[in-house]
Amino acid sequence: MALYKRENIKGGSAYEDKAGYSRIVKAGPFVFVSGTTSVTPESTVYGEGSAYEQAKYIFNKLVTLLEENGVKRTEVVKVNIYTTDTKNNDEITRAYSEYFKESRPACTWTGVPAMNRPTQMVEIEMQALIGLEEL
Repeated sequence: MALYKRENIKGGSAYEDKAGYSRIVKAGPFVFVSGTTSVTPESTVYGEGSAYEQAKYIFNKLVTLLEENGVKRTEVVKVNIYTTDTKNNDEITRAYSEYFKESRPACTWTGVPAMNRPTQMVEIEMQALIGLEEL
């Protein structure tokens, strides 16, 4: 007997079907968001050269997608941020704070050597818990 219903949510990338993954998986009250970069629907990298623009694009994309699927940004409890250059952390933090300064999820910033495309500077993943009491 299943305890939770699973819902796979697409995020608009053709690669999701090709690779066999979901942008978001909701399992009962738990929400898991795959790593997301600033690749646009036209398959270009938004904000090339700017970690702030890339991070803001990703946060906006994910928060919008979560809200469209019944998850409030205040229900995000964990954010993982990967960057190809940790010197960009201040710019990434500026974008992050525009979305999460008040709700303050747990957050990890990690430097990585490279991403799928050389102009990608930031990748973000999230976890949320539906039904959290408002702060």
